Amino acid sequence: MVATAAKPAPSSVRESMSEEEWQTRVDLAALYRVVAKHGMTDLGGTHLSARVPGPEHHFLLNPFGLLFEEVTASNLVKVDMDGNIVGESDYPVNAAGFTIHSAVHMARPEIRCVAHTHTIAGIAVSCLQEGLLPITQHSMRFYKRVAYHDWEGIATNLDERERLVRDLGQHKAMILRNHGLLACGESVAEAWRILYYLEKSCASQLEAMAAAHARGRKLVYPSEEVCEYTASMMEKRSPTEHGTRDWPAQLRLLDKEQPDYKH
Repeated sequence: MVATAAKPAPSSVRESMSEEEWQTRVDLAALYRVVAKHGMTDLGGTHLSARVPGPEHHFLLNPFGLLFEEVTASNLVKVDMDGNIVGESDYPVNAAGFTIHSAVHMARPEIRCVAHTHTIAGIAVSCLQEGLLPITQHSMRFYKRVAYHDWEGIATNLDERERLVRDLGQHKAMILRNHGLLACGESVAEAWRILYYLEKSCASQLEAMAAAHARGRKLVYPSEEVCEYTASMMEKRSPTEHGTRDWPAQLRLLDKEQPDYKH
């Protein structure tokens, strides 16, 4: 199926679902727009998901072929854990996206949102043997709290889900080797905050490494005690607190500039 531009939502779409599902759709559509505003897209590739409230174990993915700027609450695609599209949709979903997101949603019921990106900084750090270094305040929040998963090729093999889940463990951040970044949250707001700081940590690390190399200098590494103390301080905040300061501001910007994400 050839994807076309996003279509306005018929009123029947919203009327066909619970208020909880519609709010989840609005939140996830907002995340797609925010990720795009911050330059974390890869044409129509990569994907963000959110668990649909209820006992059915469904989750939402982007309509494959649309840009993140075209994603709306109504055109998000609902799928079950077997990859079947639930309800009507004019769009398919990314097969690799289903593999990655279904793995997390099946294994971690507390996770409501999963975000996966292919940014330049995220891909570059994923290619470094040492991975993410605890050299900044931002990156120290991930000290011994970021997982790694080795590249196995395009993630269309459903068997890979077992290894994705094994490697993620109980973490909420993972670097997919030679691939990109993964961030999970108990809310869309928490997933956004983790993704933002993981991305910023990668970008600042690359700048620091390049500057040190160019000037023949060494990087400064805080002590393990300081790294652990910093990470534990960040960890004490509740999942709700992780998004309350920043997420509403992102929504205010969207409401001014791109209010159609709610359609």
